[in-house]
Amino acid sequence: MSTPRFEPLGDDALLVRFGERIEAETNAQVHTLAARLRDRSPPWLRDLVPAYASLAVFFDADHAPASDAHAVVRESVEALLADPSSRSDGATGLHEIPVCYGGEYGDDFVDAMQTLGCDAASLIARHSAPVYTVAMIGFAPGFPYLLGLDPALSLPRLATPRTRVPAGSVAIGGAQAGIYPRESPGGWRLLGRTPAVLFDAGRAQPALLQPGDRVRFVPIDEATFRHLAASP
Repeated sequence: MSTPRFEPLGDDALLVRFGERIEAETNAQVHTLAARLRDRSPPWLRDLVPAYASLAVFFDADHAPASDAHAVVRESVEALLADPSSRSDGATGLHEIPVCYGGEYGDDFVDAMQTLGCDAASLIARHSAPVYTVAMIGFAPGFPYLLGLDPALSLPRLATPRTRVPAGSVAIGGAQAGIYPRESPGGWRLLGRTPAVLFDAGRAQPALLQPGDRVRFVPIDEATFRHLAASP
């Protein structure tokens, strides 16, 4: 594990930065530390916000009694990183996300085939083969940035973003994969759509996917999509 840098974020947060690049190894370090902090649950801990290469640690200064609460939290984090008994690896649940590819569900699917020089079956197989990791949640509530895309499937974002991307759209943006949880503007390449509801404010945990979760896409046909979409 690389030695992180610590940066204050206002009066009640500390940024633990492991690097500057989008890399699976660095992101794994972020989620490992987040899992260890959740396991230990120190009294000062309020919230954790993982990103690609950093972890924002929000704390309650009333539970870090010192003239410099940032220093207290930093010392606690450094001790946790150095503790060999902290064995959590940050891995959480595996979600199988059904996806109907192409047609009316994937506006950029044909263009992607042509750009990548492959047929439909090959594109679907290569996109659904990896086990992705939710590197972070951002852009919109519940939007997962997914690491694990086959590098051969990397596609540039659209030069002009769409004003409307349907909820559930499964997309590629550069070397990343993602899923639009709600209808919104967006510039990623749309390969398909899932009937899964990624964000529901009425649920106890509104976002279906959490940072550190793993995701596998499962191809389905249109009939199955419509059936699942109509299910409660």
